[in-house]
Amino acid sequence: MQHTSYPVAVIPGDGIGPELVEAALSVLAAVGSRHGFSLSTTTVDGGAAAYLRDGVPMTPEAIEVVRRSAATLKGPVGLPEVRLPDGTEAGLLGGVLRNGLDLWANVRPIKLLPGIESRVRAEPGDIDYVIVRENTEGLYLARGRGVGNERAMTDTLLVTRHGCERIARYAFELAARRSGAPADGGHRVTLVDKANVLRSMFFFREVFLEVAAQYPDIEAECLYVDAAAQALVMRPEHFDVIVTENLFGDILSDLGGGTVGGIAMCPSGNVGGALRGDPARRSSHPADPAYFEPIHGSAPAIAGRGLANPLSQILAAAMMLDHLGERAGGDDIRDATSAALAAGDIQIRRDGSAIGGPDAVSRAVVAHLRGGAPEVEREPSTP
Repeated sequence: MQHTSYPVAVIPGDGIGPELVEAALSVLAAVGSRHGFSLSTTTVDGGAAAYLRDGVPMTPEAIEVVRRSAATLKGPVGLPEVRLPDGTEAGLLGGVLRNGLDLWANVRPIKLLPGIESRVRAEPGDIDYVIVRENTEGLYLARGRGVGNERAMTDTLLVTRHGCERIARYAFELAARRSGAPADGGHRVTLVDKANVLRSMFFFREVFLEVAAQYPDIEAECLYVDAAAQALVMRPEHFDVIVTENLFGDILSDLGGGTVGGIAMCPSGNVGGALRGDPARRSSHPADPAYFEPIHGSAPAIAGRGLANPLSQILAAAMMLDHLGERAGGDDIRDATSAALAAGDIQIRRDGSAIGGPDAVSRAVVAHLRGGAPEVEREPSTP
């Protein structure tokens, strides 16, 4: 078997980030050994701790490492007390990496896995959709550009034809490869907007429908964001692929996470460049960087306490393997995770934390990758 080594940047992050990343790297090492590849990792600093030391959340040299890597695995970053003079968090990397590297698609799978008790009435398989969030425009483009004084402040929402068109096309191409919505198997793309109120959102809808006409075999629908929030709770099985503006996607993916055991179950990928139109395509050109991360924050209150759930990070690592062209390895991680949950070898509390923390969860996933049964850490019984 020919051995392939991929240059991968690793951003451990803040709070629970380092322990999540360590858990994911142990799973990646096991699946790499199974499939004949390895990762040549370079650790780079980014986040709140980097800001406190360097005055920026990520230095130009660190960004260049990400740019030149085949992919980047990133832990959650930011600490609530580390702030910029304007009051916003100083340790976040979204504006630095997403806009700086033009990673315009934020892909967030929302899936109810075996062994997870949903807060809605749903079984594994009932909830399985992907939110495709436009990553470089929308209201978040105003990051750091707010204008005002002590009496008023404004942030500007901007969308462009180019940005709306490429994210819509990405969503339709993704829907073409998926197996369809759980309710009816329909290949469907839902645009979530607020076109009845905001001119920018009506413009997004116009461009979306122009792109939809080029995909006659895929159903296209439009839904206002407030109606979508209700529908994701009342009929989540209807959805296949959702495409939406930056802020809306950020909020709705957390809502979706709440229906599948918490946001600690939800990975994400940030991609762009030559990946447009093919989310599963390998990108090896330095101009096409990508990074993969949990959708949640750094949760410093539980850091080091053996409570953090690393599944979002582990599943983000599986998405990274898809990007690298190692889809079989990514599928193995997803299958091993599902098997460990179904067997009770990974136990997630109702608040989303993991019994035994990152180490116990990663050991269980690795054991199922190798076909074994791990020792399971149980919640102590109440006398």
